[in-house]
Amino acid sequence: MNAEYDRLLGQNLRLIRVGKQLTQEQIAARLQLAGCDMTRSAYAKIEAGQRHLYPDELYALRIALDVSYESLLPPPDAME
Repeated sequence: MNAEYDRLLGQNLRLIRVGKQLTQEQIAARLQLAGCDMTRSAYAKIEAGQRHLYPDELYALRIALDVSYESLLPPPDAME
């Protein structure tokens, strides 16, 4: 996967999390409840664009943040 896309995805996740007034620790707890074993540190790396996001984690994030898949991903024109 493209490093720039990872960075944009992380920025987008951070915007959603902050918009919902949640901490990284709270997201990690919600992910645990959704069946995804992710630490706060691993989530922080995703937001920083330093770690890839796996399909099962994307599914759990959609549940944890209560958003659509489309809102999790950067817009298609973000890479242009």
